[in-house]
Amino acid sequence: MAKIDSNDDSVVVIIGSGAGGGTLAHELCIKGVKVVVLEAGAMQSQTSYINDEWKSFSQLAWLDNRTTSGTWRIAKDFPNLPTWICKTVGGTTTHWAGASLRLQDHEFRAKTHYGELKGTNLLDWPVTLKELEPYYAKAENKMGVTRTNGIPGLPGNNNFKVLNAGATKLGYKEVHTGNMAINSEPRDGRGRCMQMGFCFQGCKSGAKWSTLYVEIPKAEATGNLDLRPESHVSRIEHNAAGKASGVVYFDKDGKEQRQKARVVCVAGNSIETPRLLLLSSSPQFPNGLANSSGQVGRNYMRHLTGTVYGAFKEPVHMYRGTTMAGIIRDEAGHNTKRGFIGGYELETLSLGVPFMAAFLNPGGWGSDFTWWMDRYTNLAGMWIVGEDMPRESNRVTLNTAVKDKWGSAVPNVHYDDHENDIAMRNHAFTQGERVYQAAGSIKTFRTPPYPSTHNLGTCRMSASARDGVCNKWGQTHDINNLFISDGSQFTTGGAENPTLTIVSLAIRQADYIAKQMTEKAI
Repeated sequence: MAKIDSNDDSVVVIIGSGAGGGTLAHELCIKGVKVVVLEAGAMQSQTSYINDEWKSFSQLAWLDNRTTSGTWRIAKDFPNLPTWICKTVGGTTTHWAGASLRLQDHEFRAKTHYGELKGTNLLDWPVTLKELEPYYAKAENKMGVTRTNGIPGLPGNNNFKVLNAGATKLGYKEVHTGNMAINSEPRDGRGRCMQMGFCFQGCKSGAKWSTLYVEIPKAEATGNLDLRPESHVSRIEHNAAGKASGVVYFDKDGKEQRQKARVVCVAGNSIETPRLLLLSSSPQFPNGLANSSGQVGRNYMRHLTGTVYGAFKEPVHMYRGTTMAGIIRDEAGHNTKRGFIGGYELETLSLGVPFMAAFLNPGGWGSDFTWWMDRYTNLAGMWIVGEDMPRESNRVTLNTAVKDKWGSAVPNVHYDDHENDIAMRNHAFTQGERVYQAAGSIKTFRTPPYPSTHNLGTCRMSASARDGVCNKWGQTHDINNLFISDGSQFTTGGAENPTLTIVSLAIRQADYIAKQMTEKAI
């Protein structure tokens, strides 16, 4: 691994090492660009991963204090844990399902297709599906996504077989084991999925794509990457001309450090990215960096989610096999006859007993709760993933009354469901229950959304600087050498799991940054 001097102002500094940051680092390094990656979390490995959901949560999750507000149930159930993301090298690619789906054409043009919807801040993306298709193809090949590039799908476990049986009886057509960034056969020097189950947390076999053991080692092999774990960034600095000039961070010993930069890319997830821009305010940028539009932190989206469980007379053992290798895609289209705009996916899901107890009905107890827990082995589960609406009032702000251990204001996450979100969730709950009833369930249960895993928006792309934070390349409108490189740049959320799109945008952004650097435009 390279060792780059802190005064070297020719480098690209990337904040975060997850799907966006880790991919961007690799793509830039293979182009000969020197890169410093600052990651707030520690380094783990396939060896150190804990194959126990509860203990793994403590090892990988971002547990720094955060606050919440709004009418969403998270503010009641998990007021200091609005998101379930990771603080470790590799980011949340160390703890994810692997579902890798392309956004649909109409989802890139939500304002055009959905029209005006009261209480929303809908906007078309400044990039189209056609423009992104070549990068989707590169990302699918890079990640080894099943059902692309001749890669076979994963085998279906019992949870999928139950889903498939019910879905088929209801007439659903697009039902399969998903497009998963999990090897169904040996590929890219990594083995196939061993079907161990309980596999959201760190994949010990390495079959699931992660920047930790795929992108980052390849970047290090170029000799152009300086990866610095346990480096918590507190501020982005700029020069008199208003250009980003460096980054201030606290190292693992708590000492303040500075790294100069030619380009700064922020990939800290949709909570930490806007927080950092707001914390970096100055007399020249009193409302935070890249915030002339006032949109930094706004339009927070978390996907419409919820879970449906079905209890059966015989054991299902839903936890065996690949957790989310099962999907119904028929409801993902835009069909207003259902009473809402946008669409949703239904994906197989299972949680271990401790998390099942925590999320089944948070704070609940009694005979009904224990009835379900007693029948854990007889349950089948599915997760709803739908397009929630961007709203200016759903936002990340600084809570100046609460400070982190470095003395910075913590982020407050405010969220209220839109009427469209509620209508979609109710429809999805009903359809999920119908699937299990058709498969022969004796009882079904709806669970509320738990802490957000798909965090989107807050620094959105826009064609006009007045409507968003960055342009179609993730380059901020206000500061041309400052980039947004994660899900924060999503203009709208779509119905699909976001990681594939984040990786595709990172590959595309790397091409743009390298070209701009060569042309000395940045």
